[in-house]
Amino acid sequence: HSEARAGEFIPISPDVAICDDCRRELFDPHDRRYRYPFINCTNCGPRFTIIKDIPYDRPQTTMAPFKMCPDCQAEYDDPANRRFHAQPNACPVCGPQIWLQVGQTVVAREDEALHAVRDLLRAGAIVAVKGLGGFHLACDATQDGPVARLRERKGRVDKPFALMTFDLAAAERLCFVNEDERRLLTSRERPILLLRRRPDAPISPLVAPGNRHLGVMLPYTPLHYLLLEPAADFPLALVMTSGNYSEEPIVTDNAEARRRLSGLADAFLFHDREIYARCDDSVTRLFAGAELPVRRSRGYAPYPVHLPFDGPQVLAVGGELKNTFCLTRDRYAFLSQHIGDMENYETLRFFERMVAQLERTFRIEPQMVVHDKHPAYLTTRYARECGLPRRAVQHHHAHIAACMAENGLTGERPVIGVAFDGTGYGDDGAIWGGEFLIADYRGFRRAAHLAYIPLPGGDAAIRRPYRVALAHLWAAGLPWDKGLPPVEAASSSERRVLARQLEQGVGVVPTSSVGRLFDAVAALIGLRAEINYEAQAAIELENIVRAEERGAYEFGLSGETLDPAPVLRAVIADQRAGVERGRIAARFHNGLARAVLTVCRRIRREEGLEEVALSGGVFQNVTLLQAVVPLLREDGFTVYTHRLVPPNDGGLALGQAAIGIRST
Repeated sequence: HSEARAGEFIPISPDVAICDDCRRELFDPHDRRYRYPFINCTNCGPRFTIIKDIPYDRPQTTMAPFKMCPDCQAEYDDPANRRFHAQPNACPVCGPQIWLQVGQTVVAREDEALHAVRDLLRAGAIVAVKGLGGFHLACDATQDGPVARLRERKGRVDKPFALMTFDLAAAERLCFVNEDERRLLTSRERPILLLRRRPDAPISPLVAPGNRHLGVMLPYTPLHYLLLEPAADFPLALVMTSGNYSEEPIVTDNAEARRRLSGLADAFLFHDREIYARCDDSVTRLFAGAELPVRRSRGYAPYPVHLPFDGPQVLAVGGELKNTFCLTRDRYAFLSQHIGDMENYETLRFFERMVAQLERTFRIEPQMVVHDKHPAYLTTRYARECGLPRRAVQHHHAHIAACMAENGLTGERPVIGVAFDGTGYGDDGAIWGGEFLIADYRGFRRAAHLAYIPLPGGDAAIRRPYRVALAHLWAAGLPWDKGLPPVEAASSSERRVLARQLEQGVGVVPTSSVGRLFDAVAALIGLRAEINYEAQAAIELENIVRAEERGAYEFGLSGETLDPAPVLRAVIADQRAGVERGRIAARFHNGLARAVLTVCRRIRREEGLEEVALSGGVFQNVTLLQAVVPLLREDGFTVYTHRLVPPNDGGLALGQAAIGIRST
């Protein structure tokens, strides 16, 4: 661990989207910064991504190499000027510059480079654009050709791409946008917001196949505004996806971009302001008029979450997927930006570098490291090797603690924690994911869970929902009848091997995962037999729900076990009777919501608890939340959901940290 310099710490501002004043100057031909891509002031611009250390002064940032010209210096020194002590202050005379490169050749600089890039994008090229926290890969989102090429090069079969539009008016031509969504789209954080797509949206169907939502963001840097300036022959929206091969960290520096992205991009729009902290775009949804974070990163990190208690300084290392980590000091929990999936060496290096950087910047010297109980996680290995006292925390306990902490619960009274996700290491060595816990920060008791099914081939089954469906049918004692989509999806030899595995219990892992139940239902109705990105089957199942359908499938409940067998029987019966898939999907969502209510009622009767915390990746599903939350509230429960950190594993570190602090 790097030695943190002693002394007071000062919270660092996240990067802030360009303000209205700077945008006016950007497009004002009489302004000295007219069309300058790095315009900023004390109210906006880069912060977290350029800061090397505190105090936040220019020499401690990546703006250090750019000496201010007399005009900029005069603004910087004038208390009445809105650029008074604006550390990244610059202009075309003294500040960073852009250039366009194709192969080894610089083909244009400054404003000419922008015109040339726009010509390339019009012509269907894929351009790597250096932004605020890393490179984006940009292309015309209205044409199939460029989007198909980008998918092929990036090896990204179906996972949706994010879009950027010039303004709200353009976003509203693509999607339905309500008042709350307008507020979020234009906020200083400028997240990617998941919006309901208009049926006539002039966007290539390849941008987000099988999805009725589009991820849309508005420009957050002056460079983006110049890039997307409306013109009759310029696309209404650009794909703006992170500059990386799938599962690698986003690329940040020019040499690395030439090395790693030359197979993906036809041209590069570079600039010479160094990115010190890489930072992906944030992703969010709207639920009941407020944010439901999916990925908390640019614009939010490293702004702290306020804890309802203080304690020792702790490092919580998060999970394996969608990793973030958390450092605490006093009543502040500093969550890192999105680190990514800890499956490769590059991501682990990024993780280690950011831990050292935030410890140094916030003057934190952790007294304890908190990690997931999964013995094989890279984060667990890191925790073992970092030489601090450590505490292992069960995955779903951490989810519930994260929800409690961000809602300001002190933990004096336990809550009913409903933790639904795809996978988390259970105390009995099984894979949990359908859990009802009686939990506070000091511990938990498992009050009920989804019935275990044997998952054949572990991770391989997760990529093939038809195998999950076959395992669910087997566990429910239902035959593998010809004509059922998952049965048809498997070859006869594969079915023989699977049957033998299930009967002998060889090569199977027991799981109580609700995420896998979504997979099984999606496969049973012929929606998705195999997936090529995480949670694809569940996302597509949510996307076909017919909102007007009120019917609900009924789960069995015996003792502590929630039994999905009656649901599977009903799904098969409806599927055979020709019931529309959207209605089956709705009845499944409604049935799961009612099952949550039934179990929570039973726990209330037995334990007298009335507060419910909902967490885990399944609760990114707004359709499910819209069914569950009103049912619980109407029945007298107080319900807590996520508003500050994601319900998925991106919020895990906050829960780990809270448990670590309270356990000392």
